[in-house]
Amino acid sequence: MNLHNKHIFLFISLITNLISFGQDIHWSQFNDNQLFQNPANSGSFKGDYRFIANRRNQWKSVTEPFTSTNLSVDKKLKKDAGIGLLFFDDAAGDGKFRTNEFQFNFGHPLKIFKDSNTNFRVGLNIGLNHRQINMDLLTFNNQYNGMYYDESIPSNENFLSQKNTNFTIGLGSTFKYSFSNLDFEIGTSLFNLNRPNQSFYEKEVKRDIRSSTFVKTNFLIHKIFSIQPSLNLQIQGVYRSLIIGSNIKYNLSNTHLKYLAVYFGSWLRNKDAVIFNLGIDYQNWFLGISYDVNISTLTTASNYRGGSEIAIRYIIQQYKPKKITHRICPDYL
Repeated sequence: MNLHNKHIFLFISLITNLISFGQDIHWSQFNDNQLFQNPANSGSFKGDYRFIANRRNQWKSVTEPFTSTNLSVDKKLKKDAGIGLLFFDDAAGDGKFRTNEFQFNFGHPLKIFKDSNTNFRVGLNIGLNHRQINMDLLTFNNQYNGMYYDESIPSNENFLSQKNTNFTIGLGSTFKYSFSNLDFEIGTSLFNLNRPNQSFYEKEVKRDIRSSTFVKTNFLIHKIFSIQPSLNLQIQGVYRSLIIGSNIKYNLSNTHLKYLAVYFGSWLRNKDAVIFNLGIDYQNWFLGISYDVNISTLTTASNYRGGSEIAIRYIIQQYKPKKITHRICPDYL
């Protein structure tokens, strides 16, 4: 990558950070960030508590890395309902344009199908979003004295605010169906339904509604082998993101191990990246690692290097002793 192309990429990144406030963060391992994917997923798992951590690092090869961190926990309630808390932190560019959001999620099944193999859930998402940028870390062309950049020269830029905080509201639903050797699930959700104002200036800039739809399946080919095609479509304003691909799962459990499985997969994000991932399940733990190979028009600057991502999940299943409602007196008393 030559110096001219790098400067072009840095300029585009700066402009994007300053004017494109409307796009939410995204994840390559979308199936391993369940609460971010859909609030109806709250409590939809086998166990009592689920802890998830996600970390994404991208564009390190061309500029200041864009980093995203996600932490969530959800708990199953009575009648298969669930509540969940989620926090994510996203930092982008030289100005450390940072987005923090704390979310409360609630999921509940609706018994509209008598079939025990069918499950329909609805969910509610309420979030507190905070964004800020540090203008002191940015440089401007009028700080160039003709020979070199001089930080002592004032930028003469007047920013009314560098912070913004607002509330967000979202809704979601999921539908699951299982039969024979196939598990099928589809879900859709809408975030930012209240269109909060996120401008740093006097002019109002409303946050676009983000829709997220996923489809995932599990085809059991053999008792130790299955394929898992899935897709995720997100739409927000003028932005479109479609990820489609599949995992291959091998169940390696035996008499000495309670549960062990490995996953291999590849995915395509339209006009942006090819994603490769590796995952492992060990009893109540899951670890997933993925890497994005950039194939967009930015390959001149990125040299095909995109971003790495890691996902960790742990499920607690509490022991529930058998409830004895009555005792029978022995006949020998």
